[in-house]
Amino acid sequence: VASHSNTQTSLQHITNIFIKPNDMDSAYTQFERYDVEFNSLTEQVKGTIAYEDDVESQRKQLKLGANLLTQCDDLIKQMGMEARGVSESAVKRELLNKVRVCKAKLANLRDDYNDAKQNAEREALLGDGEGNGNRARLMDTNDRLQAQTDTLDRARRIMSETEEVAMEITTELGRNREKIESAHGRVYEVSGMTNQARRLIMSMNRREVQQKLVVYVVAMLLVGAVIFVIYFMHNR
Repeated sequence: VASHSNTQTSLQHITNIFIKPNDMDSAYTQFERYDVEFNSLTEQVKGTIAYEDDVESQRKQLKLGANLLTQCDDLIKQMGMEARGVSESAVKRELLNKVRVCKAKLANLRDDYNDAKQNAEREALLGDGEGNGNRARLMDTNDRLQAQTDTLDRARRIMSETEEVAMEITTELGRNREKIESAHGRVYEVSGMTNQARRLIMSMNRREVQQKLVVYVVAMLLVGAVIFVIYFMHNR
């Protein structure tokens, strides 16, 4: 009976090996803070690209807008890191989707900023009092430079997004490796417990065989004794 109870305890321990408590993520709260700050900065950027009659004031506003856009880029990177740090798969997918939405919003805002900057530069050129020919050449040169700048910005955004995807893949591979190693450890532990249970069952079987042999021997001795008594009484 004691051996049977030990077997049940071993099998129950094998079952409980795979039970794993849930972890609480603090990255979600930090992500929400970054999200609120990002929305606040984007509203400020919209204010800096509003039209100003004064050229100098417009130039200062655009310079401030450039700094704010840089801060927005940094915030998106932080949001991406926090999102990848969340262990819950459903929450992680939701946060990464928010990061993509923020990237698209920032890209549109950057395009609006570039248009406002280009318009401000055109207004400054037209107000310099130069000849129409010089103004046309300067505007054409400015357009080409702006097109090159836009191309560089798009290339930079693509590189940044590629880097983000590579980091996500690397992080996910690392987590999958940890899960596989953990699963291997559990398999080894289960294998050890299974071997222990097998040895325990074999021991129980041997004891059962030994008990049967003792019973058979005792029964044979009793039968022999009875036969001997009957034979002795008959001869007497």
